[in-house]
Amino acid sequence: MASTGKTHSDVIVVGAGLSGLACTLGLLRAGLSVRLLEASDAVGGRMRTDTVAGFRLDRGFQVFNTSYPQVKRRLDLRALRLRPFTPGMLLDTGGRRVRIGDPTRRPHPVADLLPGRFASTRDLAALAVLSARDLLAPPSLLRRGPETTTRAALAAAGVSPDLVEVFFRPFLAGVFLDDSLETSSRFFHLVWRSMLRGSLCLPAAGIRAVPDQLAAALPGGTLRLDAPVQRLEDTGVLLGDGTALTADAVVVATGASAAGALLPDLETPAGRSVTTHYHAAVHSPLAEPTLLVDGTGMLLHTAVLTEVAPTYGTDGRALVSSSVLGADTPGQETAVRSRLAELYRTDTGDWEHIASRTVTDALPAMGAPHPLIRTSRLGPGRFVCGDHRATGSVQGALASGSRAAREVLAER
Repeated sequence: MASTGKTHSDVIVVGAGLSGLACTLGLLRAGLSVRLLEASDAVGGRMRTDTVAGFRLDRGFQVFNTSYPQVKRRLDLRALRLRPFTPGMLLDTGGRRVRIGDPTRRPHPVADLLPGRFASTRDLAALAVLSARDLLAPPSLLRRGPETTTRAALAAAGVSPDLVEVFFRPFLAGVFLDDSLETSSRFFHLVWRSMLRGSLCLPAAGIRAVPDQLAAALPGGTLRLDAPVQRLEDTGVLLGDGTALTADAVVVATGASAAGALLPDLETPAGRSVTTHYHAAVHSPLAEPTLLVDGTGMLLHTAVLTEVAPTYGTDGRALVSSSVLGADTPGQETAVRSRLAELYRTDTGDWEHIASRTVTDALPAMGAPHPLIRTSRLGPGRFVCGDHRATGSVQGALASGSRAAREVLAER
């Protein structure tokens, strides 16, 4: 969508990720004129999908959780053509695979959860109590609960250090991009609840289908792509090409690093990065849409994405996604391929390396204490939103954008 020639609007929103889209839509519904500026060539922020060698490659491993309240409120899930992962996961504990499923959804494949097969009777009881509490408790109770680290919360729930190291640490490292379990316990309980109540899926067209659906509701002339903002000014913003746009209020809806550059006094959390390597295999190494977690910690997890959503490939080959904490390093892809041979029990020598994607600041660090909700208003006419102002999740990004829209309207 191209913008109109008008240079003044009620509000300028900088950044067309989920938070910026949610904020813009909220302001438009209230009748304000809004200009949404995006530095790149498409909406979505970190939720982008590229087509490479006939495969759909999300920019980093992505999953879509159907249980988030903001998701249910804002998106047409049927139109996304969601394809679910298997409830639960496979955990490789160093040569032995353990299937960890949700017995309330698939009672038959949980023999590994019998006492003594994977965990002690005491640990299984503690896990059941923890899960039942988070599943049934209202979110407001979990948000107000005592805050510690995730590791301390698991200990307080009666989970043994052995089970924490064997299961929770490798699994949650892939969820929080935090292999030390220092993430806020309040956020852990909310995420655990969302996993128990929802389904983890991929849209058939790739993760970009989520922001694309939101952007489709924007009136023509609202969105301007390839429009990086050089700096904020008292009356609006100055674009990289020297164009000055004016507005009564500016909302910075970028990632934490970009927000800090535009708002030098803004306190931003540290970011956590992840690298995802994509390989194509002639035959699928795992004939099911299941996340395989690496208990050794070398990889976070791996999955055959074409088993989840066959639309991620076009030539009949399997697309394998494998993620590693941090940035890409020399020789990393070779080491990943070697580990995949062990995890999948197959020869990976003929797998084609399609691409590697490093997502810098993929998630904000959420160490305890971590405020789950922060105001967006920084001063007269200045606002900021994004998952770094709430929680590192689709829910957090959408909720923060919604809050910013409400606070802009309240100021007016």
